[in-house]
Amino acid sequence: MARDDRDRDVHEDGQDLDADFKPLSAEEAQRLRERKPLISPWRVIAIQVVAGLLVALVAWGLSGRLSVGWSAGYGALAVVIPSAVFARGLTGRFSSLNAGTAVFGFFLWEMVKLVLSVAMLLAAPRLITALSWPAMLVGLVVTMKAAWVAVMLAPKGRKI
Repeated sequence: MARDDRDRDVHEDGQDLDADFKPLSAEEAQRLRERKPLISPWRVIAIQVVAGLLVALVAWGLSGRLSVGWSAGYGALAVVIPSAVFARGLTGRFSSLNAGTAVFGFFLWEMVKLVLSVAMLLAAPRLITALSWPAMLVGLVVTMKAAWVAVMLAPKGRKI
């Protein structure tokens, strides 16, 4: 069944984008994998754990109040625990059966991660005595941004 002209992907100058598409050979795909290695989600989570511990210690040290350190640490946990659940879900056997289950699994586990994060933030006032919202938010943001550190520290591929 031929595609209708209305369904064709065209560049702004009218050129057919599908005409430029060329699938990679097995050898080209292997070279690309060697140049751009994947980053393990567990490596990202480990770096987030370290960042969370550091921000909690710094918050405690600068304020001199243990509750501020616990607040920052809980903010970090509100990122790390949902991320670990998400990574576990994505690396499970079900999520890699085929492309359809991979996409479904991604959205399902992303929703679980989101709900878990919100639930942890809502539970914070009940779990942390003398909760410092600013410290908790700093812990949350610093830990989220630590994922970029993981990308920057990723092993570099070989130059070919």
